[in-house]
Amino acid sequence: MQTSLPASFLQTSTGKTANEILRNCVHCGFCNATCPTYQLTGDELDGPRGRIYLMKQALEGRRPSSRTLLHLDRCLTCRACETTCPSGVDYHALLDTGREYIEQRVRRPPVQRLVRRLLRLVLTSPRRFTPLLRTAQALRPVLPARLGKSVPTRAPSGQSVNSMSLPRTMLLLDGCVQPVLAPQINRATRHVLAALGINAVIPEGSVCCGALSHHLTAMQEARGFMKTNIDAWWPAIEGGAEAIVITASGCAPMVKDYGRLLADDREYAPKAARVSELARDLSEVVRAEWPAASLKHHASGNTIAFHSPCSLQHGQQIKGVVEDLLTASGYTLLPVADAHLCCGSAGTYSILQPALAGQLRTDKLEALQAADPSIIATANIGCLTHMAGHARIPVRHWIELLEPLFTEAP
Repeated sequence: MQTSLPASFLQTSTGKTANEILRNCVHCGFCNATCPTYQLTGDELDGPRGRIYLMKQALEGRRPSSRTLLHLDRCLTCRACETTCPSGVDYHALLDTGREYIEQRVRRPPVQRLVRRLLRLVLTSPRRFTPLLRTAQALRPVLPARLGKSVPTRAPSGQSVNSMSLPRTMLLLDGCVQPVLAPQINRATRHVLAALGINAVIPEGSVCCGALSHHLTAMQEARGFMKTNIDAWWPAIEGGAEAIVITASGCAPMVKDYGRLLADDREYAPKAARVSELARDLSEVVRAEWPAASLKHHASGNTIAFHSPCSLQHGQQIKGVVEDLLTASGYTLLPVADAHLCCGSAGTYSILQPALAGQLRTDKLEALQAADPSIIATANIGCLTHMAGHARIPVRHWIELLEPLFTEAP
């Protein structure tokens, strides 16, 4: 693709990177074949190729409009296009630049600004999110059925997991909404890792990974979260922690990207790069330790439909790992049509784009439940929450299905 970005922009590292990404695009349109929003709307501007044109025009000096912003907002950031692209276009990095650039030049309506601000304030803070969720859960029986389905039932608190004296230590990203929505996920993780001889520690002072702010184009706020986490993790990293384990696949690409996102920060760049090197999706850790795994018994009789989140299969390019772990544990995995497509959760997308998100969820649940499984397993709290209230069968994080095989007597 030919480009004519302003010389002043090309002199910046962001401009150079954007220019390289744009020039890698050859207009082939393969990306549209796997883009969920293009499949729904049929609008070229709701596909990656069209969005690349919109960002290119804006970066070259053409004034963007509210329509430009709309088509970028409709992007799920699922990154299926990156998996499909034969030219290796780094779409999500260009989208970061394009969204920030256009956001600074197109003023959103007041209601949009307020909603996006409230989402960032509430969802990144368990202290703010917890009382609001508990209120919604208490009112769930009297809410309209459609709204009530979107409010997850309260998960039992369960038994806490104490730090243990084990030979190895890894850090665990606690997350922002997951400890409130589904505390059993981190508990199950710590139990499984302990059975593998690994103490999973949640350092005091760690916060949201920054993904939510980042995708809502609050870049400085996102960098603040990143730096806070680096400061919280760094003493343990210097003390020999082997990895930073992330149970929500939606958070993992963000932490793995700290090095790129803070590359221009002289103080934090080296530490950010080290954090990205240590970041591991939970599935990567369990797979690496699997030869030493000692299951107390195998699962039997449970058929599973696995929903591989976009953040797992496209964002991290981890494919087949969770499926292999579940199969090795004795579960029977059933085929799922169009497994590459997004469920519509995508962070705050289900809130900000409810119509598109709802259609994607309907299509995804139809595919997942087609073979009549007993459980839907997934790897991301957002996907789990988005689907659970609308599925005919339970939706669980895959680590919950492994936990009893490690901890219960045969």
